[in-house]
Amino acid sequence: MKLRIIILLNKLITLICKLLGRNASVFPASLVLKLDRNILEKIKYPKYVIGVTGSSGKGSTTNLIAHILKDNDYKVVWNKSGSNLLNGIATLILNNSSTLTTKIKADILLLELDESFIKETFKQSTLTHLIVTNITRDQPARNSTPESIFNKILTSITEDTHLILNVDDSLVNQMTLKHQGKITTYGIDKTLYSINTPISNNIDAAYCPVCNKKLNYSFYHYGHLGNYKCDNCNYQRKLDYKGKKVNLELSEMFIENNKVHLNTSVLFAAYYTLAAYTLCKTIGLKDEEILKSLNENVSKPKRMHNLRLDNREVIMLESKNENNLSYLQSLNIINQYKDNKTIILGFNNVSRRYKYNDLSWLYDIDFNCLDTENIDRIFCIGRFRFDVATRLINSGLDEDKIILVHNIDDIINILKENSTGTIFTMVCFDMIEILKNLFLKEENGEDNEN
Repeated sequence: MKLRIIILLNKLITLICKLLGRNASVFPASLVLKLDRNILEKIKYPKYVIGVTGSSGKGSTTNLIAHILKDNDYKVVWNKSGSNLLNGIATLILNNSSTLTTKIKADILLLELDESFIKETFKQSTLTHLIVTNITRDQPARNSTPESIFNKILTSITEDTHLILNVDDSLVNQMTLKHQGKITTYGIDKTLYSINTPISNNIDAAYCPVCNKKLNYSFYHYGHLGNYKCDNCNYQRKLDYKGKKVNLELSEMFIENNKVHLNTSVLFAAYYTLAAYTLCKTIGLKDEEILKSLNENVSKPKRMHNLRLDNREVIMLESKNENNLSYLQSLNIINQYKDNKTIILGFNNVSRRYKYNDLSWLYDIDFNCLDTENIDRIFCIGRFRFDVATRLINSGLDEDKIILVHNIDDIINILKENSTGTIFTMVCFDMIEILKNLFLKEENGEDNEN
C-alpha cells in the first residue's frame, strides 16, 4: 500500500510542477524518496533494464538505442531529459509505474546513468545490461582519476549484468578481466582518420593495467582509444562487433558487412552507432530491424541544432565542460567544415552540480587546432570569457581574431558587424538555450531592444 501511495504522490507532484511551468524531471522524487529511500528496489521491472554509462557519449548512445527500439515497436521508458542521477531516474520510474501493480509499464527500461552514482541509484543486480562507452578524465573535481571511475562502475554491478564494452578504450577493456558475467565487446577498425601517434600528450591510459609495461599502439582514433597490445603480457582488445570502412564524408560505416548510416559526420558518431547496434543485436533484434532504423528512419543527433542568421547558417553544438576528449571532438566537427567560419565559445558555469570552478581541463585541450586561416573570428562569451580567451591566446591563436562579448544580448549585432561565414556555437548546457532564443528572435524579426 505504501509503495502505491508513493507512486501516486510522485505523479501528482509531477503534474503540479508541469502546471506551474517548472522542471518536473527531478523535483518529485527529491520529495517522495524521503518517505522510502529504497523505493526503487520494490518496483517490478521489465525483462530488460539497460544502462548506458561512461565519461562521454552516454546521452547520444541512449538516444540512438531508444530510437531503434521504438522504431521496432518496443515500448521504451527512458530518461530523454538527460537526468541521470537518483532523483531524476526515480521520478521517471515512478511516473511510468502502475499504481495498481507497481510494475513499470514498458517492455524495456533504458537509462543514461552517471558513471559515479550507479550504485547509489540501483542495487547491484537491477541492470540486465550495461554499456560502457569510455573512461577518460572527466569532471576531475568530482570524479578524481579515470581509475576511480572504473572502480565505481565495476563495483556497481554483479555477474548478472551483461556488459557491452568499448574495448578500443584500454581502461574499459580491463573489465573483461574482472567481470564474471557475460561480456560483449565492440570497437572500430583502422580508418582514414586514424593516426600513428597521439595528437596530445594528455593520454589517460598509456600503460598496461596488468603488468604496467607501456602499451604498444598500432594506431589511435583519439585520446587513448585505438588498437593496442602489451608486448610483455599480451593484453589487447578482442572484438565481437567491429566498425569498418568509416567514411565521414559519406556519413557511413560497415558493421558485419552491413552499410550503416551515421547521423553526424564525426568519428564519435561511429562509436555511439556501433554501441547501439551491438546492444540491439545482443537483446535479439535482427539486422534488418536495426538497419531500417539507422538507414531509413534516421534519428537526429542529440547535441546539434541548425538555425540561420540572415543568409548565414548557424550550427549549434552543445559541448561538455571538464572533459577534454569530448570537447576536442566538438572542435573536430568545426574543423571538418573547410569554408569561412566564425566560432562562439564560452560558458557561465563550469558544472551544474558543484561550484568548484576548476578550469584546469581547459589546458588539456589542444586549442591550436583552431589556428587556421578559414576561421574569421572567435567570440568568447559567458562569465568565464576572459579565461577562455586567455587559453586561446596561450595556444598561439591570433589575438586579433578573438573578441570578448561582455553582454550576451549584443551578440547578434556584434556578429553581423564583426564576422563572416558560417557561425558555429560551441557552448555548454547553460548557454545553449540563451543563444538559441536570441537567434530565433532575430530570425522571427522581433525587436531586440528591451
